[in-house]
Amino acid sequence: MSKKEWPLWEVFIRSKQGLSHKHAGSLRAADEEMAINNARDVYTRRSEGVSIWVVESKNVFASDPSEAGPLFEPANSKAYRHPTFYEVPDGIKHM
Repeated sequence: MSKKEWPLWEVFIRSKQGLSHKHAGSLRAADEEMAINNARDVYTRRSEGVSIWVVESKNVFASDPSEAGPLFEPANSKAYRHPTFYEVPDGIKHM
């Protein structure tokens, strides 16, 4: 990163009380206060949000998609976590 370039921030918005924050996008800002204010202006122009999180991109760590097999393999052996053996009643339309 050059000295003239502001750090990149990831923006997460919670649209309503009780819902999860969702990634809305990224922006550049000099500090966290500027990032919050810019995120509000850019991503909640129509009052879509009740809460904003900003995280400097360099602090976000992610798994490597090429290592998905070994990472998620233990979950595949736990059939009780997958609702494939439940019968859905006929009255339920959207599940």
